[in-house]
Amino acid sequence: MKIKFQADSDLNEDILNGVIRRVPEIDFRTASDASLVGLDDPTVLALAASEGRILVTHDRRTMPHHFADFIEVETSPGLIVVSQKAPVGTIIDDLILIWHVSDPSEFLNSVRTLPL
Repeated sequence: MKIKFQADSDLNEDILNGVIRRVPEIDFRTASDASLVGLDDPTVLALAASEGRILVTHDRRTMPHHFADFIEVETSPGLIVVSQKAPVGTIIDDLILIWHVSDPSEFLNSVRTLPL
């Protein structure tokens, strides 16, 4: 089974587009495709979890706190918090690497940060 990603509405779309352009078979859904725009963090986390998707976000201020609350009562495929200061190409490479070499179970109920 391969990792599936869900972009949060604050994720730089150049990252998502770059990943999909380089590896079209990666399942990386946009926030607009998932109707996440304007939703609060707990709802975004619940929707990503219900689809078995690791949420990818730039929101390091509030999302990790909401994630901690979420995993107290639910199971999450995981959260990846991306630095806004990191080069877009580096983040694209990291996400592709994660997709190629990782099993979804490695991210279960965990928060990871990028760049690696």
